[in-house]
Amino acid sequence: MRNWETVFTQWDTYKHLEPSVRTELDQLKQDEDKLEDAFYKELTFGTGGMRGILGPGINRMNIYTIRKTVKGLAEYLLVHCVNVKDRGVVVAYDSRYMSKTFAIETARVLGVYGIKTYICESLRPTPLLSFAIRYLGTAAGVMITASHNPPEYNGFKVYNEDGGQMVPKEADQVITAIQAIENELEIPVLEQAQLEEEELLIWVGKEVDSAYLEQLAQITNLDEDEQAAEKDLGIVFTPLHGTAEQLVMQGLEQLNFTNVHLVEEQAVPDPEFSTVASPNPEEHQAFEYSIRLGKEKQADILLATDPDADRLGVAVKNEQGEYTVLTGNQLGSLLLDYILTYTDADVFKNARMVKSIVTTELGRAIAKSYGVETIDVLTGFKYIAEKIRQFDTTGETFIFGYEESYGYLIRTFARDKDAVQAAVMACEMAYYWKKQGKTLLDALEVIYEKHGYYLEGMTSLTLDGIAGTKQIATIMETFRDQPLTEIAGFKVHVAEDYLLSERNLLQSKEKQVIDLPKENVLKFNLADHGWVCLRPSGTEPKIKCYYGVCGTDATDSKQRLAALKEEMDGRIQAIIGD
Repeated sequence: MRNWETVFTQWDTYKHLEPSVRTELDQLKQDEDKLEDAFYKELTFGTGGMRGILGPGINRMNIYTIRKTVKGLAEYLLVHCVNVKDRGVVVAYDSRYMSKTFAIETARVLGVYGIKTYICESLRPTPLLSFAIRYLGTAAGVMITASHNPPEYNGFKVYNEDGGQMVPKEADQVITAIQAIENELEIPVLEQAQLEEEELLIWVGKEVDSAYLEQLAQITNLDEDEQAAEKDLGIVFTPLHGTAEQLVMQGLEQLNFTNVHLVEEQAVPDPEFSTVASPNPEEHQAFEYSIRLGKEKQADILLATDPDADRLGVAVKNEQGEYTVLTGNQLGSLLLDYILTYTDADVFKNARMVKSIVTTELGRAIAKSYGVETIDVLTGFKYIAEKIRQFDTTGETFIFGYEESYGYLIRTFARDKDAVQAAVMACEMAYYWKKQGKTLLDALEVIYEKHGYYLEGMTSLTLDGIAGTKQIATIMETFRDQPLTEIAGFKVHVAEDYLLSERNLLQSKEKQVIDLPKENVLKFNLADHGWVCLRPSGTEPKIKCYYGVCGTDATDSKQRLAALKEEMDGRIQAIIGD
């Protein structure tokens, strides 16, 4: 481990430091705490890549940390993939600061190895990048995005040749290659003009978009006559200053949804995301402009995608005529139910629904009612993509995959969560229920009455900097060393430690092995269909506590959920103090 002051000095005395980085570094010298935070550790490359604050330092996103990561990726690919130089790597980027620069820097490093790079000519969403890998037949893909993080962040997500984010086994090998690189400042690069002249950098235009839209048109459950008919459904859509506008609008147009209103103020790509506090459709404030336009246009459904268009939020009117934002669990369960309603019963035998361990158990109940098996995976859509890859050889059929954090996948031409697919299907589903005189909230009530009143919640605690990292570790260590037997009056029946791959059945005292990758997660399954899960975020300085219940009715579920939240919040605060 390099001493942070030594690393800073190395940067500070480097004669060829890029001018803008030099300017920022000189400013950073005025605040030693921030300076230390920028250099005290290397920006973590996780299973999906890395994400961090823009700025100078090895714990920041800049051209030098990008170059080091790309060099490690190149060395991994040349060893583990075939025909890498000709197949190449495809890169897409979103509207954030430095995104296009980082995309070109990727090509500049790969070019040194003779590896061809395809770069999208303008902003493109994450699901299109996933699709482009398979369409172009590349050895890997890179998405430059920080998803829904604040404006000061950017990120670098790495995809395997199957179009899914790298899983731990693959990522560990890339990390090993990255860690073997001693000096990120001295990594050789080629000039852009040389890359273009030698066809080591190829700009990708509309061809991939058109191929994606052809696939998107086939996910519908509507027959040809109904596809062609004009649909009585009012839609408002916002891409939240990101990448989704063209594909979502064209996808809706293909199914002849004509009453679509774009939130113009948020259709303009903007790295500051100036109209929202956070470009995250999970947060209700992101719907402020959509709700205003929705009321003006009397829209039936509001759609919001995050900047890289892998997450979708939806709002619909309640009985009082006000817009209510659906949770990711609710929208995912509605989509699953709608898809299974239209699925041929012959498919159910080998059909698989895949969800994360912190996603609602309502999905399992819905799938079971159709005879469809549910498979649980760790949090992260890469694990859902990994299952799809396995199904390609086992003969099992992927029917739907989702996470509580607003990520859904309907068809596998993309291998990451796809807000474009989900947006089009959500409108089709809303149209289906509207013909029956119901909103999506009415449809949700039908599902609850049939399967039970499942309700979920989540507390997210942000703990920044070195001190915050230590506090998050202390929280996990405390719950691991002092396991719970009861939470808010509900007995713990099963305690799962995913870091130890251990499942403890408390009543029988039996221990089982959890056949999933190791991850720092604790989950407690409670009496009466309740559960609690603790998980540090892999991409942000946060620890998240998830809760799930199934009560006798909506009121009972809300009371149970509130009790779990109150006790867990109290326990966590007692560990870290005020």
